[in-house]
Order: sequence, then C-alpha cells, then structure tokens
Amino acid sequence: MAAAELARRVGVSRQTIYAMEAGGFVPNTAVALKLARALEVSVEELFHLAADEPQPRRTAQAVLIGAAGRASGSPIELCRVDGRLVGVAAPPAPWQLPAADALLVDRARHTVELLGGELDEPRVLIAGCDPAVSVLARHLARSSVRLVSAAVNSTVALSLLGKRLVHVAGTHLREGGKPYGTEMPVFVFAGWEEGLVMARGNPKRIRGVEDLARPRVRIVNREKGSGSRQLLDRELRTAGIPMSAVRGYQEPPAAGHLAAAWRVANGLADCCVATRSAARAFDLDFVPLAAERYDLAIRREHLALRGIERLLDTLTRAAFRRELAALTGYDTHETGRRV
Repeated sequence: MAAAELARRVGVSRQTIYAMEAGGFVPNTAVALKLARALEVSVEELFHLAADEPQPRRTAQAVLIGAAGRASGSPIELCRVDGRLVGVAAPPAPWQLPAADALLVDRARHTVELLGGELDEPRVLIAGCDPAVSVLARHLARSSVRLVSAAVNSTVALSLLGKRLVHVAGTHLREGGKPYGTEMPVFVFAGWEEGLVMARGNPKRIRGVEDLARPRVRIVNREKGSGSRQLLDRELRTAGIPMSAVRGYQEPPAAGHLAAAWRVANGLADCCVATRSAARAFDLDFVPLAAERYDLAIRREHLALRGIERLLDTLTRAAFRRELAALTGYDTHETGRRV
C-alpha cells in the first residue's frame, strides 16, 4: 500500500505516515486505531513499548545451613541472627514448593540471590528434628512472626546455637536433666515416644530390637548425632547385638523422623527408629522403646526479642497445645514450662 493511500484512509498527511515510519512521531489513540484497521492488524503489532531494562541481580552473603550438596538455584530461607544473615536450605515437600527468600548462587562463597526486599517481619530461626515445629510455625504466623526452621539433628542444633547461628535449638539429648553442653534457658516443647516403626500390619513381625538382627529385616538408620541413632545404639548394646549384624545400619541414613518413616512407608526399609507421630503421619505400626522430652534451648540474650517472646507465649496457649496433642499424640502437659 502506498503511503499516500494509507494517509488517505487514515485521514492524515503523507508526511505524517513517513514520520511515524521513521519513529519520529507517535500517533494519538484514534490515529493508531485507524492505522490498525486499514492494515488489518492489531495496534500492538504496530506499536509497542520499549523493553524494560533487566534489573541487576541483588546478591548477599549468608551463612548457610543445610546447603551441602545443593546446586545453584536451590531455594533458601533467610533470617538475621545477632546481625548476621543466615540462609537455610529449604527442601521441597513432595506436594509443594518451599517458601524461599533467595536462591543459592555459590555455595562455596556463601552467596545468595535475593528474591525480595528487606526481612521486615520478626523472624525466629529454630534448628531441630521435630516435624511438629510446623504446628508452632502456623500459630506464630497469627502473631505476625515467621518461623524459619533448619531440619537438623539435636547435636547439630546445639552446635548451631553455640555458634550464634540460630535463636532456638530443639533437642532430646539429655545429661543430668539438661541438654548437653548448654547452661542456657530451656523450655519444654512436649513429651514424645520413640520406637520401632514398621509397615502397617507389621509383615516382618518385628516386636523388639532383637528382631532387627534377623537376616530378612533391613532398617533405615538415622545420621550420627541424632537422638534416634543414639537410642538404637543403646538398645542394641543392651540386647548384645553387634551393629554389623543389622542390615542397613551402615547404609546412607535418613535425615529426620519423617524421612525415615517415609522410607518404611514406601518399602525401602522394613523398620526405623522414629517418633510415634512420624508413624502416625504415614499410617505405620509402632512399638515404643522410650518416652522422652523434647526441649527448646534459647540463648539468654535472645529472650527479650519480640519473636522469642511471642514463641514462648504461644507454647502456653491452650489452642496450640490442643492442636499439637491432637495431631501428634504428644504429651503437652508441661509444654512451655521453663526447666
């Protein structure tokens, strides 16, 4: 179509058509619509905004927890502890993606790419192995406090607390009634049972640790430093069973009660040592071995933090105790008591 013909159809001069073609003139809405109709295209095919300049990546240095073996792009949750930025690798659940504030850029250099702005709301970083922390997180969210959880065993949790990398360490390691290596304030989270977890119906007829030495029984162990592994070791010593006689003892362990129970539920092992709540979560059979208390150790100087105050207040609330007991079967009579 000649420029003169197009100008006639649109109702503008030929010079205006040339100016628009050269990019020196931007038509008004009416002219743009007439141009599109004359050329039988949409307005967006004729005119578009310049592409936005890509925003530079915002990165930060963070002390990383649980990032070993994680590739670049792995989701990271962030929390400030005593002025330091701490990043917790957020493992995805089988049915949903985890919450994340950043993506891992370089594990060796502790570099993360920030996804949002500043961490405005109060946050508390807790390390431990109790999956019921998710119940605590839901109740804390109602008080506008975000709970960031690092899923590690009790030994690692206490070590992180000693290094001032977390606010709270969950532990069921005990010596003389106190968590190992701490003289810090300790509060009861709940009482629980640990024991042998088997498939529904107990097809291998496992009734005690003695049955773990049978040749057709395979266990999934927990990692060194975990309370569950220490319990298994004590029970094996008491029964006079060498660890080498238990199939699966030296194989790659499961990191957490739910992870161990999940392997049993999916037929990857016949038995594990975990809490009754983990067995209940996957509808598995359970033989109790020990009743224990799960405690929360907190640095004394953190007791005045708003997030910690809300956490301790939540532990004493009846609604939280009811839900915790109903979902997990935990004993919550002492929940919130300072040891």
